[in-house]
Amino acid sequence: MKNIAVFASGKGTNADKICNYFSNSTKISVCLCVSNNQKSNLENIARSYKLDYLLLENNNKEFLLNFLKKSKIDFIVLAGYLKKIPTDIVSEFKNRIINIHPSLLPKHGGKGMYGLNVHSAVINSTDKTSGITIHFANNDYDKGAILFQASLDLKPNETAKSLSHRTQELEHLHYAKIIEKTIIKSL
Repeated sequence: MKNIAVFASGKGTNADKICNYFSNSTKISVCLCVSNNQKSNLENIARSYKLDYLLLENNNKEFLLNFLKKSKIDFIVLAGYLKKIPTDIVSEFKNRIINIHPSLLPKHGGKGMYGLNVHSAVINSTDKTSGITIHFANNDYDKGAILFQASLDLKPNETAKSLSHRTQELEHLHYAKIIEKTIIKSL
C-alpha cells in the first residue's frame, strides 16, 4: 500500500475528488491532508473521509518533513497548494510530488501563476487552447517533468472565470487517474 498526503490551500474540490477516488483502493491510500490556510475547506474534507489533518501555520519545513516521515507518506499530491514546497522536502520526495497546473505548460507557469491569474494570462495571449498539466514538482515553479496534459479549445467569448470552470472539469476528470497510474508505475 502506498500512502498519499494531499496538500491544498483553498476549497479543496480536487482534494475531495482524490480522496473519494482512492477511498476503496487496495493499492493507494490517502492518509493525510495538509493545508497552510486555516480558512481552507480541507479540514472538513479530511474529517468526512476520517483522515488525519495538519494545518501548517508557520511553514516549518523540519516539522513537516518529520511529520510526513512519521506518517509513512510515499507520495505528496498538490491539489491547489499555494506555498512553495521547501527544498528539503522536494529532495526527500524526488519524483514523488505530483502537481496539477491549469494551463498547458510550459506556457503560463511560474511564480504567481495560479487560479484566475493563469486563465487571464491565457485569455490575454494569442493562445487558441488551454488545458491542464499534471507534472512532478521540483524546486522550480511548474518546471518538473510532465506526466500528462489535456487540452480544450477556447470559446469565442471566453472569460477567465468560464475558462476556470471548464479547466476544473478536466482536472476532476483526469487528476486522480494520473496519480494512480504514476504511483502504480513506481511499484
